[in-house]
Amino acid sequence: MAAAPLALPQPDWLQTTLSVTGPAAERAAFREIAAGAGVGPWAVDYDRLEEDWFYLLMAPPPPHRAISVQGARILARRLREAAWARHEEALGRVGASRACPFDLHRLLPVPADILHLGEDHPKALAWLWEHWGTTWPLRRVERLPDETAFRVRFWSADWTPWPALAGLSARWPRLCLEIRPAY
Repeated sequence: MAAAPLALPQPDWLQTTLSVTGPAAERAAFREIAAGAGVGPWAVDYDRLEEDWFYLLMAPPPPHRAISVQGARILARRLREAAWARHEEALGRVGASRACPFDLHRLLPVPADILHLGEDHPKALAWLWEHWGTTWPLRRVERLPDETAFRVRFWSADWTPWPALAGLSARWPRLCLEIRPAY
């Protein structure tokens, strides 16, 4: 049986530098394919989010609660609307934006049936852990200057994305993917 995914609500972020070397044409092709929006088109249950926020706002018992029931409903609705707008904006970038130089979803796409479950579903977390080695998207991905290699630095949740890198190495056998995690 596979190990349970490491999916902490507040992960430790690990900085990693990836250097891709090999034939220039293949490096350029890899760089072209690797660039994406940096977000996945996950399905989001906005009704559940709104309800969760409402109950979190109502959690402290009176007199410690600083918001009325009506105020909690209004704020939960506004948070839902803001989350929806932000997510829709991100969805609009998927397939169009190339702002993220090393996008795991572009290189190793999450299947549609997994995306439909939502990013916090146990099956989704298991898929991410098995295929990417992290249950959060990479953060702060930046391309580093280098004439002889494609180099990027990124932050990953809790662990270096070893399974993703192993899969990419198998798909690109003429390239050498060297990682340097900063533990």
